[in-house]
Amino acid sequence: MKLTERQQQIIEIVKENEPISGDNIAHSLGLTKSTLRSDLAVLTMTGILDARPKVGYIYSGLGFKPLVQDRLSQMTVQDIMLPPVSVDQETTVQDAITSLFMYDIGTLYIVDEAKNLIGVVSRKDLLRSVSMGNMQTSPVAVVMTRMPNIFVAYPEMPVVQAAKSISRHQVDSLPVMKEQGSRQIIGKVSKTALVNLLIDLTDEE
Repeated sequence: MKLTERQQQIIEIVKENEPISGDNIAHSLGLTKSTLRSDLAVLTMTGILDARPKVGYIYSGLGFKPLVQDRLSQMTVQDIMLPPVSVDQETTVQDAITSLFMYDIGTLYIVDEAKNLIGVVSRKDLLRSVSMGNMQTSPVAVVMTRMPNIFVAYPEMPVVQAAKSISRHQVDSLPVMKEQGSRQIIGKVSKTALVNLLIDLTDEE
């Protein structure tokens, strides 16, 4: 798997103008930022670019490592997925917040009695609900995002595709379903897992 011509152009733009925002990169190429999301996700995941909040993209100086890219292209979600932390829809907002801090995670998965995924609630959702006042004793069902409006992954999905989905939809993690069409959640793939994978692969080089 090689870098595309556009990805090479992005690297050169960042080198010459760092730090530079995604909007300015897109403007330099005459494209929209959404068009570049996948390219930027690949470049940051492979460690070529570093994305810093409120600063922009910078060139890491690591350069392109074909072996790392090849390893990534061969890996699937089942290679890096982690156990999901789930609760039922009657769990209160306060208890959900406690679970987030207890497990040091950014997302809780809401399941029914059959352990099928029915919703997702993020740290942002919970903080937003608390800021509205008098929501601590409300069930998470009130603030969760419901199926089918949830972006998901599958065990056989390529890791790079999952990373692109997380970047494109700006979520902390994706629930991993047993198979396409299934509602049974068997794991999760998160930003943290992807970063740790990149570090491990880079250290091997």
